Amino acid sequence: MHKRIYGEKVTEVIFLGTNGWYDTNTGNTICVLIKCDSYNIIFDAGNGFYKLDDYINKDNETFLFLSHFHLDHIAGLHILNKMKRVKKMKIFGPSGTKNVLHTIINSPFTIPVTQLPFPVEIHELPEEKGMLPFHAYSKPLRHSSLTLGYRIEADEKAVAYCPDTGYCENAVDLSRNADLLIAECAYKSGQENPKWPHLNPESAARIANEAQANMLALVHFDASIYRTLEERKEAEWQAQKIFQNTFAAEDGMMIELSLSGRRR
Repeated sequence: MHKRIYGEKVTEVIFLGTNGWYDTNTGNTICVLIKCDSYNIIFDAGNGFYKLDDYINKDNETFLFLSHFHLDHIAGLHILNKMKRVKKMKIFGPSGTKNVLHTIINSPFTIPVTQLPFPVEIHELPEEKGMLPFHAYSKPLRHSSLTLGYRIEADEKAVAYCPDTGYCENAVDLSRNADLLIAECAYKSGQENPKWPHLNPESAARIANEAQANMLALVHFDASIYRTLEERKEAEWQAQKIFQNTFAAEDGMMIELSLSGRRR
């Protein structure tokens, strides 16, 4: 039975979007919220981004980490002006983030950054890492364009986020002994394409196993390949053969990182 210790800091992980490429009845494109004691931490801003107002703590600082600029990871930014519970947001991303976001979050695409109802700061990693009040690490992954994976350490928890990548040592390094590894699973079991690197259930599980992570969440399922949630369960089962503590995430799923992870 799951029990909390009095005074224990419990970190909630909420999967707001778990699809890759486009929305379907299985979910929105990728966005994950980490609710810490003092911070709202977000990985990527796909179309699941619009659900933030349903979950974030409005009194906490909000930090958004962008992995790269493929549209399924940034398309949700056009609704920043609709956010009601964000007081201030700091956005971090790879080299080029400032130029890209000042183009995308601007006329004629949406409301310009300077006219949003709350202040937004845009920073590039690793140069501006000192702007963060918690430990954050980033490393380039193996993808068709510059893509950062992340490791966040806050509230005595470590969460690794490895989107859009093939197997690589940087993904293993970021995930070392993490409480939770959130890894993409664009391909089905046995599928791979060296010219378009992405993970399948086995390669995602291999990263978790080699890193000795505590738990693995599969996300970013290619919407054209995974057409049903049942197909995600098959991926979960395949990954569990290599790394037992694996689950396939779905939109709206929440887990707690405390003494032992729990799904809801």
